[in-house]
Amino acid sequence: MTPPPSSPDAPLHAVAIALAGQTDLYTALRRAVAAQGTAPPIPDLIAACDPATATRLAAVDAGLLAAIARKAATGTAIPHAAQVRATLAALSPHPLFLPDPAKGATMALPTTGERPDMPAFSDPAFDPWFSDHQSNGIRYGLGLYSENRTVYASAQFADAASPERRTIHLGIDVFAPAGTPVHAPLPGRVKLLTYNADPLDYGHTLILEHDLGGTRFFTLYGHLAATLPSLHPTGKVAAGQIIAHLGNWPENGGWAPHLHVQIITDLLATNGNFFGVGHASLMDIWSEISPDANLLLRLPTHSFSV
Repeated sequence: MTPPPSSPDAPLHAVAIALAGQTDLYTALRRAVAAQGTAPPIPDLIAACDPATATRLAAVDAGLLAAIARKAATGTAIPHAAQVRATLAALSPHPLFLPDPAKGATMALPTTGERPDMPAFSDPAFDPWFSDHQSNGIRYGLGLYSENRTVYASAQFADAASPERRTIHLGIDVFAPAGTPVHAPLPGRVKLLTYNADPLDYGHTLILEHDLGGTRFFTLYGHLAATLPSLHPTGKVAAGQIIAHLGNWPENGGWAPHLHVQIITDLLATNGNFFGVGHASLMDIWSEISPDANLLLRLPTHSFSV
């Protein structure tokens, strides 16, 4: 039974009613919460929904749903996201690679047609193509943050709440030879060591937790080599310490050797396989969850242009 308008539960039930039968629950949630002006607890919302809608909501990340609701109610998805950005901007991170890509020869590798002869990153033909450019003095290739990539248009990047695929890249890719050492940009501790084995997934994955003057956030490193387990789970790492090496086909998820590096302000409700791509329609929210990783790399703006 729907509570009377004066009931404290009335906004919750109004949101639940607004979600019923909607194809895109993310958009419907944003609109319904904005209309009510308050973000309901997600478990309570799921319990208030009709069975079909509740099943769909329960199948997706509750932390993402909460971030969408907060954004609609308050204008901010992750309350401390701005603080994370400000903290990182004030620091001098250690280079992730040596020599430092910010001071060396790099090559932007957009996937949206600017380099029509470039094979896909998941195509073994990419290796000889990139090697030709390396022989001409290029040391690192760069995959772009917030790029819309058609490679992610498969069902693997869909979920129950919306027909929209997650296609927007939430990290920066750095292409270099397999086995290249990766250095910790900041002090922290190991939050997660795991192997995400699905095709086009992260392969060997490391997440570090950082607490810098009370500002807590995470950094993710994907597509790593099997040397990764030499790190001690929950162990501390120092800025500049070698934390991983770039993996090769197929241990890195089936990609050309590279590092996917990503900043994470909130791990949401994930456990071992954080989102590396997001929905285009939710990028105002995803950009708070995973701001531009160039806050770590400090590459010149022109590095990302062809």
